[in-house]
Amino acid sequence: MRRLAIPLTSLLLLCGLAGAAHADTPADGTEKVKRTSQCQGDWLPATPTADEVMRGEISLVGLPPYKLGSKINWAASPYRNRSWEFVFQSLRWMGTLVVAYENSGDERYLDRAKEITKDWVAGNRRGAAGTPSYAWKDHPVSLRSQALVCLSMHVKDAWLKDSLADHARLLADPRLYKKGHNHGMDQDIALMGIGCRYGRSDWANLASRRLTGTVKLDVDSQGALMEQAPRYAVYVYGRLQVAIANMKDCGRKVPGEISERADALKDFIAHSTMPNGYMAPLGDGSAETEPRVETGTPKQEVKVYRAGYVYGRTAWNKPDSAYYSIRFGPGLKFHGHEDHLGVTYYAHGRDILMDAGFHSYEKSAYRYWTLSPEAHNVPTVVGQRFRPRTASKLTKSVIGADRQAFRLTDKAYGTARTRSVLVNHGDDLMAVLDTAAGGKKVRNLWRFAPSLKVVSNEGGRVVLGDGKFRVTLLQFGPSCRPVGGQKVERGGKLGWVSPTYLSKLPTAVVVSPDAASLLTVIVPGTDDPKVSCSGGKVKVEGVSFSAGLL
Repeated sequence: MRRLAIPLTSLLLLCGLAGAAHADTPADGTEKVKRTSQCQGDWLPATPTADEVMRGEISLVGLPPYKLGSKINWAASPYRNRSWEFVFQSLRWMGTLVVAYENSGDERYLDRAKEITKDWVAGNRRGAAGTPSYAWKDHPVSLRSQALVCLSMHVKDAWLKDSLADHARLLADPRLYKKGHNHGMDQDIALMGIGCRYGRSDWANLASRRLTGTVKLDVDSQGALMEQAPRYAVYVYGRLQVAIANMKDCGRKVPGEISERADALKDFIAHSTMPNGYMAPLGDGSAETEPRVETGTPKQEVKVYRAGYVYGRTAWNKPDSAYYSIRFGPGLKFHGHEDHLGVTYYAHGRDILMDAGFHSYEKSAYRYWTLSPEAHNVPTVVGQRFRPRTASKLTKSVIGADRQAFRLTDKAYGTARTRSVLVNHGDDLMAVLDTAAGGKKVRNLWRFAPSLKVVSNEGGRVVLGDGKFRVTLLQFGPSCRPVGGQKVERGGKLGWVSPTYLSKLPTAVVVSPDAASLLTVIVPGTDDPKVSCSGGKVKVEGVSFSAGLL
């Protein structure tokens, strides 16, 4: 089900190669091609390869190959996919040809790279009629600049230098700068690259100043990424390695705030990664994201980030470890979803509770639904209107070695809703208590992994299974009374999950009835847990806890 569809930037391994490394000496003794730091390194996408570009066939963002033809149509959008369009306009795929030239010495690669780029420059003048508007958006401009700087190491023509100057003026424009966001970092990396390439200290100085401020806004002092999608932490970490390498290559001092927060990101990436090696699919992050960063092993199994994340696990480096995430914090922005008070749960070496995930950036009804509360494991307040972008708070936490409990609250429905979460390890279970102020009733929903299908649903007990594996959901109301009448949707309006880019799979979603309070207990690995709830105490297979959880 999982695949790494979009390559993630990792360490810039070859950042110091300028003037030092060369292609192998040709047998005929001709002059070697100089490898440059501007071209070498991990900045190119994995697809297409240089040979595929030479054949005139490019595959971008995991979509089928597109034939460029003898005359490239720069307004092409064969899949009506925004991500495809911006990667096409970034010209990074052209950059693979320059790298192939440096590595092989074969001038056919450089000739074709020059031909493609000259054609792009001639056909996409900024503001000219016929130029696609997205060609000059901030992110394509930023990423294209690196490919153009790379080409400029071997092509000295005036048209290329003039185009890079045009790019730099746009990148330097404060009205277009994306401060506190990964796009802003890419703008600074691009401006720094052009400034250093042509000795423009004004551009390089501006890039360095802006980057320091943006990093401090986008990565907090704990190392948490503020963009509300953990998978972007991997991208940002990789881009900061590029920025640091470029500064050193340019003979500039790396500001301490940049290097320190880049290092702190590694712990956040580690805590955001589930025991199966994939990142928790929160915000605009799918379950296919496998970080390629050497993070080391953090000291803590449980980590609370002020940015709005609780992560916990049984143990590090064990695929069958239990793992959970809880969301709270600032209101939705950037790559976030309306997932506050939501939980995910992984146990017995498999996904149990999942978010709907990340489908794409297309402007579709399904994309917007994946952002909504109904696409997450959250409580709602019956009869109350949802208020988007509402912040939530973590008000209490009790963290033990084998058990953790947390309480969160917000007013996303106008009145206070409160969720308490308890996770027990060893004898794995998750218990969640949902209430609302003012006598309002609550309802909650629980999205299970697609492989889990309903085995039985009776008397407040829903059993789901996959082969011999079973997981049981139980619900209780006030005074420990069992709450029955759960509905299960697979497909329909709620029962969907997108585990990979552009995928959409039916999955079982358990919807509770309305109740004054709801205590939900998830027990993985069994279809018949021994459960009792009375006198304010809950007992599940010998594990006891308060019905109030904290």
